[in-house]
Amino acid sequence: MPLDYIFDLAGTLVFAISGALAIREKEHDLLGAGFTGFITAIGGGSLRDILLDSYPLVWIDDIYFLYAIFLGLLLAFLLPKYLSKLRKTFFLFDTLGIALFTILGVEKSLSLGVRPEIAAIMGMFSAVMGGVIRDTLTNETPVLFRKEIYASACLAGAILYLVLNYFQVDRNLNMIISIALILMIRLVSVKYKLSLPRLG
Repeated sequence: MPLDYIFDLAGTLVFAISGALAIREKEHDLLGAGFTGFITAIGGGSLRDILLDSYPLVWIDDIYFLYAIFLGLLLAFLLPKYLSKLRKTFFLFDTLGIALFTILGVEKSLSLGVRPEIAAIMGMFSAVMGGVIRDTLTNETPVLFRKEIYASACLAGAILYLVLNYFQVDRNLNMIISIALILMIRLVSVKYKLSLPRLG
């Protein structure tokens, strides 16, 4: 089983947990928590595939993604207090998840024949839209609109991947470098509370 596939499943599981915990902190509605966790996990990739007219959607085509989501929801239901204490750990997993989803989104977009500029945007969508949907459903300001650097880190990694791909850098090495850039930008920006300049 390819390592990037394992990370893809792990990222899906973590996003399902983050979505479920987000709604549980507001009200104890298991159905609402489950729905929010499910949408958070599949939102970005599904939106990308719909925009690119790629069917069936990943989570419909591969049952293991559904299993990862259900496992994430089960953990959120059984261990909510314990998982809530692991926020720093989940931040790291979330960051790794968006980094990997960005690059996988770029690769899939390129495989469907779209231009590199579109592939970069689709990679970013894959990574961040699940979180945006989660925040919208829980009446929070979407992470995309907060001060912290989030989507722009994904876009930077996507562009770097495309540049290295143009120069025919080995795929695995390209993935490692591009993912590392997203991780570095995200971690440094959060640690030092960096943000992009505001308009006006």
